[in-house]
Amino acid sequence: MDIRQYLDATYLKTAELAQLTDAQNRDVVRGLVKEAIHEKYKLVMVRPDMVAMARYLVDEARSGVLVGTVIGFPEGVTGTAEKIAEAQRAISEGADDLDFVVNYKAFIAGDIHAVEQEVLQCTQIGLQNNKTVKWIIEIAALTDAQVAALTTLIKGIVISNFEEKEYSRVFVKSSTGFYKIEGGLPNGATVAGIKIMLDNAGTLPVKAAGGVKNYTDAVEMINMGVMRIGTSSAKEIVHGQEGSGSY
Repeated sequence: MDIRQYLDATYLKTAELAQLTDAQNRDVVRGLVKEAIHEKYKLVMVRPDMVAMARYLVDEARSGVLVGTVIGFPEGVTGTAEKIAEAQRAISEGADDLDFVVNYKAFIAGDIHAVEQEVLQCTQIGLQNNKTVKWIIEIAALTDAQVAALTTLIKGIVISNFEEKEYSRVFVKSSTGFYKIEGGLPNGATVAGIKIMLDNAGTLPVKAAGGVKNYTDAVEMINMGVMRIGTSSAKEIVHGQEGSGSY
């Protein structure tokens, strides 16, 4: 199995979170992009302010590695207009994949209309620009029933408003990797949680993120039906080691 083509190698820490200077943090991102190019991962996932640099490095190397970024990260509470503006900036700087954090707090509060409009409009921006869109639902913040319902909502909007040929470019994704739960347990990529997503996503692909740190767990997710894995332990996964990354 060419597991590399399932991996979205991820680094989303700010300099402050990493306790580094801005220059040092950019060096970490630069190193990850070069690793992704060398290892031939599917994608490298970085913060919006790192997209232009990642795009430059990938193009300079004439690599097929995709560049992804996060929108509305990490809590998803920014408004639709702000998410669209952030996405447009990322598109202009060369992002291939846009991983939006859905406003799961609005969903929990029952403001379904707001979530529906956000998913519709942001997905439209991505697909119109020939990008892949992923909706992060933050399953650690949801009950099993809410995971099923939010996955189903996203599926319904996509099927009702876009052509079948576009379904494969709209993912449902488990986690930001930044949601804190007790005990340091996986905060997104659990077998039970991913199964609920797969059972309710229909023809939409699913991305597992938040806790996949070794080859065995990655293969298990792929065998379940996951199409992408977001991880800060890509190199360890590929080389059969245990990752020490936090997501």
